[in-house]
Amino acid sequence: MTNILIAFPKLEEGRGIKNVLLRNGFSVSGVCTSGMQAAGRADEWNEGIVICGYKLTDMLYSQLQELLPAGFEMLLLTPGQHLNDCLGNDVVCLGMPLKVKELVDTVDMMVENMERRRRARRKSPIVRDEKETALIKEAKCLLMERNNMTEGEAHKYMQKSSMDSGTNMVETAQMILTLFSI
Repeated sequence: MTNILIAFPKLEEGRGIKNVLLRNGFSVSGVCTSGMQAAGRADEWNEGIVICGYKLTDMLYSQLQELLPAGFEMLLLTPGQHLNDCLGNDVVCLGMPLKVKELVDTVDMMVENMERRRRARRKSPIVRDEKETALIKEAKCLLMERNNMTEGEAHKYMQKSSMDSGTNMVETAQMILTLFSI
């Protein structure tokens, strides 16, 4: 699921956009009125979409864009006179007044692109440095020694533990080493 955050200076405008998106099957994670609120909420997630107006209560959209984590995209809803200002700066723009179909289609396109990139990242192999590889190997050796496991069994156990606990393999290896050192 892609996090969608709405930021407009007037709360009722933000709620209106939220209601349109909810009626069209999207999940909206929050509505904010200031750029700092939006940036703070965005910091809670790795990626998502911020739908905002040209000017928030405390900053312009461009200042908010600089504060967003790298995995975020921005959809700017702005009056026609500001459309040229946002060209060429990695922001998707829609002119106001807004047509519901254009908004829904644009958000759908952005969500699909984000999902496609997420799937591509999952398919790419994880690159670990020597320290992380050594940590995983040490945890496997400990499991093999103490629990009479083969390397394959130890690896499979660590993978399952990693998935069950919602951590990556390196964090799981650290937990195993910590538990056995007590």
